[in-house]
Amino acid sequence: MASFVPTKQFVGASSSSDIGSSRLGSLQLPSKFSSSNFHLPSRPSQLKRLEIQAAGSTFGNYFRVTTFGESHGGGVGCIIDGCPPRLPLSESDMQVELDRRRPGQSRITTPRKETDTCKISSGTADGLTTGSPIKVEVPNTDQRGNDYSEMSLAYRPSHADATYDFKYGVRSVQGGGRSSARETIGRVAAGAVAKKILKLYSGAEVLAYVSQVHQVVLPEDLIDHQNVTLEQIESNIVRCPDPEYAEKMIAAIDAVRVRGDSVGGVVTCIVRNLPRGLGTPVFDKLEAELAKACMSLPATKGFEFGSGFAGTFMTGSEHNDEFYMDEHGRIRTRTNRSGGIQGGISNGEVINMRIGFKPTSTISRKQQTVTRDKHETELIARGRHDPCVVPRAVPMVEAMVALVLVDQLMAQYSQCMMFPINPELQEPLQSSPESAEVTL
Repeated sequence: MASFVPTKQFVGASSSSDIGSSRLGSLQLPSKFSSSNFHLPSRPSQLKRLEIQAAGSTFGNYFRVTTFGESHGGGVGCIIDGCPPRLPLSESDMQVELDRRRPGQSRITTPRKETDTCKISSGTADGLTTGSPIKVEVPNTDQRGNDYSEMSLAYRPSHADATYDFKYGVRSVQGGGRSSARETIGRVAAGAVAKKILKLYSGAEVLAYVSQVHQVVLPEDLIDHQNVTLEQIESNIVRCPDPEYAEKMIAAIDAVRVRGDSVGGVVTCIVRNLPRGLGTPVFDKLEAELAKACMSLPATKGFEFGSGFAGTFMTGSEHNDEFYMDEHGRIRTRTNRSGGIQGGISNGEVINMRIGFKPTSTISRKQQTVTRDKHETELIARGRHDPCVVPRAVPMVEAMVALVLVDQLMAQYSQCMMFPINPELQEPLQSSPESAEVTL
């Protein structure tokens, strides 16, 4: 528990000494913005200049996803705009992925108990998408706001508490608000839709697994990216497809869990059967879009694809992926140090990337910190938190990768598929004509 000096009013709180009589709606303005020197423009053209665009909660250009909600609010969810019509879709498509993400699924995850049951409230009819925005909602049912009473006054080290105050001057304390990983429910729900589009239209498959927990590192050559399956990944609570290393990882998490500490790790993600040609030079390279998407997830600290930083130790002759013609007459590469992307564009090989996650910030060990009114103190954080985030981060990574790829698929279709393709150099985006058929 923490000890505190009595707090002062935070910036923005009203007091008779620093608040004038002017009001804008329910917002009180400081005396320096009193009615005598603060005026709203009267003409509509001037009013438009005061509009503030909501920032940071929407992702994508063609397949756009906006997430909403906070950890201890009424619920969380997303709005998906730009989904193609006539896609078969129900809550069960999303629920499978949400169940992989939900808390309380094993001893190495947060003990918070949530069913994370989703509901589609718009955008579908008779089991098919209509082309209009799809709203998905998931209620919060196991909030414990009192667990965060100390955090309302003292900042958790390496958490977003302080920076949210620095930016907004106010924040939702319980559960971390928007900075909580509970926000990713909307991403995972939307990602389930994106994964279904990719699979039905192009036969593309997105899979992720845990490849490192703390100092337990899964050797890369143990996993065959052409043949690893979801069943192998989901066969244990840490989501590592190798049983021997999975046990070592679980033991590493257990060791810190009982001490009230935490560890980080790495999630590896692969994409199989992705069409060639996705990605746009120069600023919208496919790897750049994937990096942004994955690094937007909570607790991420690093991203690399293909050979990554290890490639810096190689020469060009060692690193280059030489081309050859396969038995089907397709241009392929003998090695894949490029990670399935060259020049920012997918080349048809397996895309592989690795995302590093830091140890969970909120731990139940005594730490030095400061209060919101700038006094040094000690904090022992309460609440329910993952001792290691990577097992539950697996479906989150898959979702963000799928969202990027379906957006890029639509971009490629809209720009490069309006006229007949050049069959000598290009391939169709659709895996087969019947793959996208829907039985009505």
